[in-house]
Amino acid sequence: MKRVRAKAGGWAATVVALVLGLSMAACSAAGPASIVGQQTLRIGVKADQPGLGLRLPDGRFAGFDVDVARYVAAKLGVHPDHVTFVPVTSATRETALGNGSVDLVFATYSITPERATKVTFGGPYYVAHQDTMVRVGDTAIRSVHDLKGKRLCAVTGSNSWKRVTQALNIAAALAPAASYSACVAMLRDGRTDAVSTDDLILAGFASRAGPAVRIVNEPFSYERYGIGIRKGDLSGCEAVNRAVSQMYLDGTAAALLQKWFGKTRLHLDTHVPQFEGCG
Repeated sequence: MKRVRAKAGGWAATVVALVLGLSMAACSAAGPASIVGQQTLRIGVKADQPGLGLRLPDGRFAGFDVDVARYVAAKLGVHPDHVTFVPVTSATRETALGNGSVDLVFATYSITPERATKVTFGGPYYVAHQDTMVRVGDTAIRSVHDLKGKRLCAVTGSNSWKRVTQALNIAAALAPAASYSACVAMLRDGRTDAVSTDDLILAGFASRAGPAVRIVNEPFSYERYGIGIRKGDLSGCEAVNRAVSQMYLDGTAAALLQKWFGKTRLHLDTHVPQFEGCG
């Protein structure tokens, strides 16, 4: 009888192991772990974009994207003390999501078909417009079409310069840079003639640069700021979209836009953006 019980125990252990193995395999096959239900979140934001994502001298992050990220994280049930902000650049956003360095990205991340093959996008949480910034004394550039033959700053990983030279076929001379803060420095010291990107980005830099630069105020595109989520996390995407909808409906979005961009000349849209859908 003892031998029989031992065999029975062995079979039971085998069955349990098989069930656990099958369960783990099923979970793996179902896709990536979802952000839904997580107790902590690591969120990628820009560190050098005033008004959107800027790392302060004390190490904290501040800006519209950062505040939106905090709101969404709270709606996902994550305590503010359990949210960690991680600096990302235009060139590292997909990599950071793919390797698990971050769980979400709020970093002026325009939704494009090419990017959507690599990540799942929630939102958009705002629709910006591409515009152009020049030195204040430059009156020759009045629209994007005047960039023909001019030096245009081109940030690695950004699509903004491509919209000028490829989508609009404007023959600008590209001046490579690692970030938009570098572009603005190049503009101010004469190494480039123009910086063309989303109006919220330009407004943030213009507010710090003062009278040295000006925004042309001739927008020519719609830039849908998406929330980067690990590819395939559809339940996470749906939860994020519910949070963004609530942010607009309860007035938080309007308050944050006013807080960060109320003193600019930009037209701020406070209506709920049309979502892309998580499928």
